[in-house]
Amino acid sequence: MHVPLLVDDFLRRASSLYPGKTAIIDGDLRFTYAAYAERVHRLSNALQALGLAQGDRVCILSPNSHFFMESFYATAQLGLILVPLNYRLIPEDHEYIINHAGVKAVLVDYEYVPMIDAIRDQLPAVEHWVVAAYEPGDYPGWLDWNTLVAEASPEPPSCPERDENDLVSINYTSGTTSRPKGVMLTHRNVYINAYGLIACWQIAHEDVTMWTLPMFHCNGWGGVYAFTGMGATHVVVRTIDARVICSIVEQEKITIACMAPTVLRTILDYDDKASHAFTTAPRFVLAGAPPPAAFIEQLEEEFGWHFLQIYGLTETAPLLTSSQVDFATEKCDYQRRSRAGVPALGVEIRLLDDDGNLVPRDNQSIGEVCARSNVVFKGYWEQPDQTEHAIRNGFFHTGDLAIWDEFDNIHIVDRKKDVIISGGENISSANIEDTLYKHPAVMECAVIGVPHDKWGETPKALIVVRENASPTEAEIIAHCRDNMAHFKCPTSVEFVEALPRTATGKLQKFKLREQYWQGRKVGG
Repeated sequence: MHVPLLVDDFLRRASSLYPGKTAIIDGDLRFTYAAYAERVHRLSNALQALGLAQGDRVCILSPNSHFFMESFYATAQLGLILVPLNYRLIPEDHEYIINHAGVKAVLVDYEYVPMIDAIRDQLPAVEHWVVAAYEPGDYPGWLDWNTLVAEASPEPPSCPERDENDLVSINYTSGTTSRPKGVMLTHRNVYINAYGLIACWQIAHEDVTMWTLPMFHCNGWGGVYAFTGMGATHVVVRTIDARVICSIVEQEKITIACMAPTVLRTILDYDDKASHAFTTAPRFVLAGAPPPAAFIEQLEEEFGWHFLQIYGLTETAPLLTSSQVDFATEKCDYQRRSRAGVPALGVEIRLLDDDGNLVPRDNQSIGEVCARSNVVFKGYWEQPDQTEHAIRNGFFHTGDLAIWDEFDNIHIVDRKKDVIISGGENISSANIEDTLYKHPAVMECAVIGVPHDKWGETPKALIVVRENASPTEAEIIAHCRDNMAHFKCPTSVEFVEALPRTATGKLQKFKLREQYWQGRKVGG
């Protein structure tokens, strides 16, 4: 008998096997798995009482919280489709996404009520407005989450018949391009992804995981099912601060965490880190942007923590590859571990050239990363043309360029659209960035192509320098010319205070390019 893969299974298993174990730590609040499951059932019954039915879309706008974690299962078991919103977007972005997805109910953290109230009149399809607040407050026109939960039945709701290919969420891409697309993920997608994470990260019920990546992003919520299914403890972090993170690792004895490179960098640069008495050696999973090898070495040598790089996309739910198969104590080459890694269980990776041919595994031939797996999304919400372009011949085309290295690792060399074509030569911006990170004054950097009358475009480096450092443009260019072919080197350098990034640390290079290519076609 075929039993559909439904994400309800993960919480059902945990609440049955570990009812008295701490499931969620949210500040001073602690919930056992029994209490977590009960709040989920109550929320489901409350949403059902509001008239929400299978297939309706429900969005949530919130930092990491126990409310957010309740929304995953409360919507899924009713056959509702969750639409997580990026709280870093502006109201106009939320207006577009909510209307594009046809959202019927809006769940909003109390801090973001004014943001949604500002666009409320422009959201004609929304019928229900629910505010998540830790303390009672005055929110005119909003239903209180905790009140709804308190007044609803604690019994499991009457669930409709569902299929594993039904949608569990629509996740809008965070913006390495200017217009977000709604990524349709099914129960099967995220269920199989959870299996992959359990194997890759070696998740067990003894684990205590810290959520610093925002749960609206696939890297944030992708692990919620995996850790819940294994009965691990979730520690949700609402704000990011090196002192707070180190204190949580110390006090809650964190064993694993997934975060963006920029957050890990703040920890490495934290002056008072030596004052914390760490009694665990967490596995720190880095997602969103590949780090330089020196970054990994510093993390492991200074903290004794274990590093793991993963690679994936919202469209792949998200895990595609991992830089390390296990967490053996034997040290391994840092350069190798800074790469995207080997395919995860159940994932087939091909690197294809522009004609759709396989590129050689010779540590130099570049191809687009294309993936086939049960984790590949169903398509883009109401954008069939975009779906057809992205999924061809059964493979999802990621837009990322990579090589197979000598260890059969995927090594991402650039985004397809970020390759700089200068005088007919293809130049990898990521290759230049790797060289720039070897300069002691460089804390963060991005390389883009800018217009050039003779060459079409040439590389420009935008650099955030370390504190008390003051490199010159000539010094940076000379450093590059000493370490790479001259035609690849930046022809100009600009020092900036910060770089635009998505929630998981991905550079938004389109924002950097805009100021230089106004009125011109990018790339000449």
